[in-house]
Amino acid sequence: MKRILSLLVISAVLLTNTGLYAQDESAIEEVMQEEVMQEEVMVEEPAEANFTQELKNRFIEGGPGFMGIVLACLIFGLSIAIERIIYLNLATTNTQKLTEDVESALKSGGTEAAKEVCRNTSGPVASIFYQGLDRAGEGVESAEKAVVAYGGVQMGQLEKNVSWISLFIALAPMLGFMGTVIGMIQAFDKIQAAGDMQPSLVAGGIKVALLTTVFGLVVAIILQVFYNYIIAKIDSIVNDMEDASITLIDILVAHKK
Repeated sequence: MKRILSLLVISAVLLTNTGLYAQDESAIEEVMQEEVMQEEVMVEEPAEANFTQELKNRFIEGGPGFMGIVLACLIFGLSIAIERIIYLNLATTNTQKLTEDVESALKSGGTEAAKEVCRNTSGPVASIFYQGLDRAGEGVESAEKAVVAYGGVQMGQLEKNVSWISLFIALAPMLGFMGTVIGMIQAFDKIQAAGDMQPSLVAGGIKVALLTTVFGLVVAIILQVFYNYIIAKIDSIVNDMEDASITLIDILVAHKK
């Protein structure tokens, strides 16, 4: 009987210890899972934050000489492009409303009233209208010549400094390719000095070559997008100028009758 009681007590103790051990194991597993999740978060956050650092490292590895010139092309090209975009947006005029206002001013107050409307309106179309109205007293042909001549002047103002953007678009990849050639030359110089063809000798030069080419092409692509937008904006404004000039001449002809 005593043996049976002893066995029951031992069994109860073992079951209790087993339950506590299982609880400890589950608690330990939960703590370990939380630590792993925290480590994953800590690993992912630096990966996102290190993009700019990686870009800086690649820029430095490409060599400060050519990479600095390529960066200067990007800065100057973007500054000119932003200035042109602001100027062109300010030069955009509602030509239909301007034409209607000028026509109504001519009917009600004459040429001076129409010129006042043009003075109070910004943009190349209003300036062309003003020049045509200013010569309207000399005849329609004189007004037409003034409109055509001043239209050429305004077109030159719209296209001002755009050629510099195209220069930087061409210059950036050429500088990148030059860096490529120089990097390859350095790689072959190391091979010649070592007298042996080892991958570690040429890897640095080839890496510099590829980085300068990539950065040059990236700069050219960015500036090309801005350049195409600017050209499209200029074409749109020029078309409005031509249409409005024809409409102005028709209005002057009808006013003379």
